[in-house]
Amino acid sequence: MTTDGSLLVTATDRSIELVNAAAQAAADRLAHDIIAYDVSDVLSITDAFLLASAPNDRQVKSIVDEIEERLQKELGAKPVRREGDRDARWILLDYVDIVVHVQHSEERVFYALERLWKDCPELPLPEDAVKTRGKAAEHAESMGDGGERAGTAGDTDGELS
Repeated sequence: MTTDGSLLVTATDRSIELVNAAAQAAADRLAHDIIAYDVSDVLSITDAFLLASAPNDRQVKSIVDEIEERLQKELGAKPVRREGDRDARWILLDYVDIVVHVQHSEERVFYALERLWKDCPELPLPEDAVKTRGKAAEHAESMGDGGERAGTAGDTDGELS
């Protein structure tokens, strides 16, 4: 912990660069609730997790494709593994330095990855990515769910709101 009480970020500069580029790509494809955690102190397999969600399978795929294309083009990074394409409910991109999770909004609420990693330092993200916080709940309300489905973020202590 630092002197101001915030958690110390130990992710590498390369990991932070990848997270920022991926977060911006996700925001450009209208992802919801983008957040990143520095997991380098608790996991030896990667430095950071980036989480994002979308209200439908097609958009999940679009977000993942944009992230993959942007990281390849701008930073020369290719994932060593891509999982979850068939159902497009939860697609994982493993870049070794970072792992990107793009989930359907319902999976995001159900699995509540924020709860697992809430004790890890949150990484700063581009402004466009930060502005996506709470978008899942807004989308659910605009779709007439009254916050019933994606709005169940209250069940996750408000991490998605």
